[in-house]
Amino acid sequence: MENKAYELYKKRIKKKKEIEDRTKKIIVTVAAVVFAFFFIMPTLLTVTNSFMAASEINANYGAIFATDKNGAKIFISKTVNLKFIPDMVSFAQYYTVLFKSPEYLFKFWNSMIYTVPIVGMQLALASLAAYGFSRHTSRIKDVIFFCYIVLMLMPYQVTLVPNYLVSDFLGILDTKWAIWFPGFFSPFAIYLLTKFMKRVPKELTEAAEIDGAGEWDIFSKIQLPLCKGGIASITILVFFDYWNMVEQPLILLKDPEKHPLSVFLSKINTGEISLAFAVAVIYLIPPLLLFLYGEDYLVEGISYQGGVKG
Repeated sequence: MENKAYELYKKRIKKKKEIEDRTKKIIVTVAAVVFAFFFIMPTLLTVTNSFMAASEINANYGAIFATDKNGAKIFISKTVNLKFIPDMVSFAQYYTVLFKSPEYLFKFWNSMIYTVPIVGMQLALASLAAYGFSRHTSRIKDVIFFCYIVLMLMPYQVTLVPNYLVSDFLGILDTKWAIWFPGFFSPFAIYLLTKFMKRVPKELTEAAEIDGAGEWDIFSKIQLPLCKGGIASITILVFFDYWNMVEQPLILLKDPEKHPLSVFLSKINTGEISLAFAVAVIYLIPPLLLFLYGEDYLVEGISYQGGVKG
């Protein structure tokens, strides 16, 4: 009798634990779904609203951008109508952006022209500098690396005036080089790549040296392949950073025609509300494709702890 009672008690305890575990999973799942919905809601709202007619967009969101005769913002006295489903699907905004108003496509290609070279050159320079920092130790190297960290921690607004003065001195203001040069030598990629390369086991490089490998062979055949996840992560992060830049072109580029698309999205005015959603969707495509393509590398780069995979 005692054994049966004990077995029955164990079954009750086990069943109670299973119920508690299921309850916890349901609560966590519901919370994750709610947070995920609020996280993707702006993007979902942007995509669905891009298929609305201009009149419907102005009716729903016009109050946000309303101004008085002096150009000052008017206090919003009514609730803005957030709509996920348009009353009637319209492709007029995309037709306007892609065919009738080529300035938006020009700004899109300006964004590509500024961002892609910065990403490529920053990775090239950072990989070489990071290899030097990770391979060789000295006091001078430590001081220089500390300076890189200090520069990286500074907000961009702090270095914007020096960048403007240097660009003016070099005579490159209002040119692509005013955007490219500060981006090429940004310390962010150098810092992260140095940390990644330091995680590579020294035994590998020592074995390569014993086999007669030179510095270039160690760099290109050992360090870079083992840091592939880190390089992919840095590529995505740097691309996102410069794809969304606003202050740099506003200060360093006087000609509005040279501004990237990110500047337009930061200065939406009353006459362009109907196009803003379509332009935003087009603007989302490159970073979204890059993220989807490099998602595994990004996760691997963030979670990588060094060593060689078996």
